[in-house]
Amino acid sequence: MSEPSEIEQLAQIESALFKRWPESRIEPTLDRITALLDALGSPQLSYPTIHLAGTNGKTTTSRMIDQLLANLGYRVGRYTSPHLESFTERISIKGEPITPTRMIATYKDIELYLDLIDSRQPHPISFFEAMTALAFVAFAEYPVDVGVIEAGMGGQWDATNVLASQVAVMTPIGFDHMEYLGDTLTKIAQTKSGIFKPESNVVMAAQPAEAAKVLMAQAAKLSAIVFREGIEFSVKSRALAVGGQLLCLQGLYGEIDDIYLPLYGQHQANNAAVALAAVEAFTSVALDKELVQDAFSKVASPGRCEVIYKEPTVIIDAAHNPHGAAAIVKTINSEFDFELVVGVVAVLADKDVAGILAELATCLDYIVISQSSSTRALPAAALAEIAGKYFKAEQIEVISDLSAALTFAVEKVSLANQVNEGVSAVLVTGSVVTAGVARAKLRQLGGGK
Repeated sequence: MSEPSEIEQLAQIESALFKRWPESRIEPTLDRITALLDALGSPQLSYPTIHLAGTNGKTTTSRMIDQLLANLGYRVGRYTSPHLESFTERISIKGEPITPTRMIATYKDIELYLDLIDSRQPHPISFFEAMTALAFVAFAEYPVDVGVIEAGMGGQWDATNVLASQVAVMTPIGFDHMEYLGDTLTKIAQTKSGIFKPESNVVMAAQPAEAAKVLMAQAAKLSAIVFREGIEFSVKSRALAVGGQLLCLQGLYGEIDDIYLPLYGQHQANNAAVALAAVEAFTSVALDKELVQDAFSKVASPGRCEVIYKEPTVIIDAAHNPHGAAAIVKTINSEFDFELVVGVVAVLADKDVAGILAELATCLDYIVISQSSSTRALPAAALAEIAGKYFKAEQIEVISDLSAALTFAVEKVSLANQVNEGVSAVLVTGSVVTAGVARAKLRQLGGGK
């Protein structure tokens, strides 16, 4: 009897992982992940790490840090979440998702340990804990020089918070996952500041005052060295450019200008400043100007204001909270000149749906309400009812099937482009799941970038 193919084995692993406790649910303990990693020989301590937390911008900032380190000659392991299309995207080695062969081998290495810890804990290992262990083991097995690790939710009790990180990065803090992290920015910041380590470096993006106060207090308590956006580093200037923007960044060791970043939005410029400061804090040296320019020119951020299709223009953004929605709305309104913007929106039920829609209403001329395949998806009918508070009835179309909704929106915008002189566009947003489905669907349609 022949062995299952790699594709079949990968599907079996994915199925086994997704049967575990979902990552949208957390319990305030590191007992399970600590026990698992102890049994595996603490692989996460075998390489230096940069640890990121925050509400928005973590994945893109991680990608920027990865590219800067790669240009410096480091072999980088990057762990991010959630994924757009394949769970292997979460574990990156040398800028590419882990190969099926390596994922299968790594899972086989830890499978028995998962069962062992399951049998010894009140609750079995969760999906996110298992993925985190897989990443840490893969980075040790296929050795990396440095790990860039994104926290999943919160910080203090996040499964990634078993690191002895040299640098902790805090991206902007806003409201999300409030059922677990708290209903004020002070409480959320307190939980997220749990990633700070004694006498380490802390790189902070610009924060709301109440969050900044908590973060600074925690850093001082741990005798950490703090680098703050707007004080120790900053975006000195930015200008729109074809396909992105041109930046001048104030790093920890001086200015670097003429940086082309092929991403849109002020928030991406801020992410770039944070990434540069994080790598400078990690290396403790000034980076060569041409190296920095080359690194940022190579950065991609799938599903984040990504122009995935051009005739007509379709932009995908994984914004899943009001802070993220505000960022994409600001970018669309200030950096594009669309005559008509049609939104395809599908959100998860546990999000601040009203807050997201309130932001989108300042950008969208027409909204196609839909529903993703996630078990956490808000039904389209319920989303439409909330949307009625922010959009007129004639602005709303309800199409539950997300693929059909995408097709409808693309056809509507194509027709608008044929009869109008201006350029119209589709914006697909609401969740990472929505963004992932849209990317796959648009590839089927052909064209794209």
